[in-house]
Amino acid sequence: MEDEKYAKELDVAVKVVHMACSLCRRVQRGLISRTGDEVKSKDDDSPVTVADWGVQASVSWLLSEVFGSQSVSIVAEEDVQALSKSDSAGLLAAVVDAVNECLDDAPNFGLQKPDEHLTTQEVLEAIKRCNSTGGPEGRYWVLDPVDGTLGFVRGNQYAVALALIEDGEVIIGVLGCPNYPMKKEWLNYHHHYYQSTSPSNDDSWEKGCVMYARRGSGKAWMQPLLHGDVNIESQYEAKLIRVSSVDDPALATFCEPVEKANSNQSFAAGLAHSVGLRKQPLRVYSMVKYAAIARGDAEVFMKFARCGYKEKIWDHAAGVVIVQEAGGVVTDAGGKPLDFSRGIYLEGLDRGIIVCCGSTLHEKIVGAVYASWDSSNL
Repeated sequence: MEDEKYAKELDVAVKVVHMACSLCRRVQRGLISRTGDEVKSKDDDSPVTVADWGVQASVSWLLSEVFGSQSVSIVAEEDVQALSKSDSAGLLAAVVDAVNECLDDAPNFGLQKPDEHLTTQEVLEAIKRCNSTGGPEGRYWVLDPVDGTLGFVRGNQYAVALALIEDGEVIIGVLGCPNYPMKKEWLNYHHHYYQSTSPSNDDSWEKGCVMYARRGSGKAWMQPLLHGDVNIESQYEAKLIRVSSVDDPALATFCEPVEKANSNQSFAAGLAHSVGLRKQPLRVYSMVKYAAIARGDAEVFMKFARCGYKEKIWDHAAGVVIVQEAGGVVTDAGGKPLDFSRGIYLEGLDRGIIVCCGSTLHEKIVGAVYASWDSSNL
């Protein structure tokens, strides 16, 4: 049965993302109170933290343990170069500590922990193993360890994204959103505010969630974030999520990236206006935008890359399948499906990405792109 075909992969992926979120929350709590060795800068100037490498090493180790290192192929964002430099000893030690603290909790999440703490070399090996470059054939996992690193270091929204691709098609998507509350009302409060005022014993206060879906199931699910001291067997029930039924642009909320560096926001804003989107946009870091569409908190997400920027598969794979299985539509600006079979980039992308809760809004936006597109916009 198709349902059972990927049952183990989905189960393990969900548990692994819960664990990764747990690691991130620990690192973020420390990061907000101090900065220093914890943050390095990548060549493209987005900050990379202990969490990025810690998650990548932990996920790589866990997937290899469950499925066998010979049969696990992973495409992931980080490499070990910056971590291996002589001036990075403090950072590397912090990564190793974070990984071992994370893996110690594995039994609470229904997974095996290592017999002994991983050595520095084993942690570096786990990160290095994530060296797949994707492509049209075979099976590989796609990981963005901390998507929205700027949101992360500012104590705001970010996501941990894990997807399974088989023969160029996204099969499973899991999105962990540690600062995205279970209830939409709490979105109105900035993260710091509701973190400090959260009544810890109140069950209605559930901060953070994990969403997941399997292609072809027609269902997407959300769980509250599990904490390391809560056994996964006694977890809250996962609940079905569904996109919004709004199809009137005047009532629709659209998400846009917080950072201007990689996207052409003026074109997106002009397009939103021409289609009749009048509500204040929801500005969110990272793939949390896909989460917002999937569970009906917003209706439209558009991203038009600036000239020279190429979209990477790990920034979209998990979010795309979750939105689609929740009933939404995801295409490029020409109305074609995104192609995940061509390596680490979304090659052949027509101008940008349009994510909508349904086909009515989607058709209007694609039409507006054709009507207003001018190469000078980029």
